[in-house]
Amino acid sequence: MNRVWRHDLAWAAFILGVGVLFGLMQQWPLVRQGWQGDLAARLAQVREQRRQQEFQGIKTLNLAQTYALYQQGATLFIDARPPEEFAELHIAGAVNISPSMLEAGELDRVAGIPRDREIVVYCGQANCDLALRVAEKLQALGFSRVAAYLGGFRAWDEAGYPADTSK
Repeated sequence: MNRVWRHDLAWAAFILGVGVLFGLMQQWPLVRQGWQGDLAARLAQVREQRRQQEFQGIKTLNLAQTYALYQQGATLFIDARPPEEFAELHIAGAVNISPSMLEAGELDRVAGIPRDREIVVYCGQANCDLALRVAEKLQALGFSRVAAYLGGFRAWDEAGYPADTSK
């Protein structure tokens, strides 16, 4: 019985080794970029290309543009993060509308908002697509002045801009 167990273990190790070798061969460009330290930049580039294709009609803003709109005081800020994250801390004056809320048919959250009001949607961090998804949905609902702030709440908070815990 001990001999059978060793035989099975040897085959399992062989199959695992072949799988690892095959995986390395299939993903060699990514493995090489990882060793060279270029993988994070390459992944960011691929993410940006995907975003440009998937969310073509969405205007995007950087931190400086977003803060300038905040200072003007006329823009509605929408936090696209889950309600738990919104409750912890968010841009002062923002309202919480996550993609799941819009998909669940909670359209009463946007019912009183004029369709021509300037809106900035944001989420947690730069690699988050929730803001783009909510902005896309708002445009589909007829909102004409929607933009997505891609830096995320993390960059906003790190910059020391106004944040709040009230709803």
